[in-house]
Amino acid sequence: MRRVGAFGGSTALWALLAAHVAVAFEPVSVGIAIGAVSALTGYLSYSDLYCRFAECCQEERPLNTSALKLDLEEKLFGQHLATEVILKALTGFRNNKNPKKPLTLSLHGWAGTGKNFVSQIVAENLYPKGLKSNFVHLFVSTLHFPHEQKIKLYKDQLQEWIQGNVSACGSSVFIFDEMDKLHPGIIDAIKPFLDYYEQVDGISYRKAIFIFLSNAGGDLITKTALDFWRAGRKREEIQLKDLEPVLSVGVFNNKHSGLWHSGLIDRNLIDYFIPFLPLEYKHVKMCVRAEMRARGAAVDEDIVTSVADEMTFFPKDEKIYSDKGCKTVQSRLDFH
Repeated sequence: MRRVGAFGGSTALWALLAAHVAVAFEPVSVGIAIGAVSALTGYLSYSDLYCRFAECCQEERPLNTSALKLDLEEKLFGQHLATEVILKALTGFRNNKNPKKPLTLSLHGWAGTGKNFVSQIVAENLYPKGLKSNFVHLFVSTLHFPHEQKIKLYKDQLQEWIQGNVSACGSSVFIFDEMDKLHPGIIDAIKPFLDYYEQVDGISYRKAIFIFLSNAGGDLITKTALDFWRAGRKREEIQLKDLEPVLSVGVFNNKHSGLWHSGLIDRNLIDYFIPFLPLEYKHVKMCVRAEMRARGAAVDEDIVTSVADEMTFFPKDEKIYSDKGCKTVQSRLDFH
């Protein structure tokens, strides 16, 4: 292996440091510094080195399927359907060099069951900065689209925002939270971008990912889970086919789903309706343990049990499912 001399090594180091500082200023300075390092070292291409100091879109960056699988299996509790479907959907989509449409996922279930957490896991596996990435965009219905009288304005703004960001990065990720609080009709503004078009106004949306998060359909999911439980069957026996058709119809006919009579469903543009099952007592305890480890604390089973016992469960007679999932675990743990 060729060894870099002392002078060459120190020069390259100073150039690298200069590039690191230049990131805070503007791309031209970054480019000059990186070009200098590339010339001195010869080890990295311009684009590779540039992307070490500034976030790049990298549309061809392969998905680390093993890392995503590990994250889902170790961090998401009680959601065998979501783990399986999301892993297969993302892997298949990212491995397809020529998808015919964007990947569109609709996640449904009660609060605290893991929908937001999964969107965070997905974002982090697609882009190192996760939800803070310039290429991951989060919309919250009550924050970004609060007023019913401004629906036309919101639809125009939404189209412009998505067009601009996909122009900058074809593999952008768009997450829509609180879909059940979105005024009917707004989401149909993005229908042309989710359809089977090669381009729309000169822009291809086929490598983008759209994720909807909604509490709508939680009652339908719970009913199915309860039916299995009362029949003495394990929740792991529930299959996607047991819930997806019910979910799509239920959401389509629900005026408070954000997808009421939506063309996205009518045109079959949502690839998967993913149910998040209500969480049981054992899953709440798993959430408490995970939170304790995340805080760097030793797992104390007495505290785990105490926090889980403070949660309320339903139905009234059986008391099987946590009515808030794991949503309040963090705040309750603060008291112990």
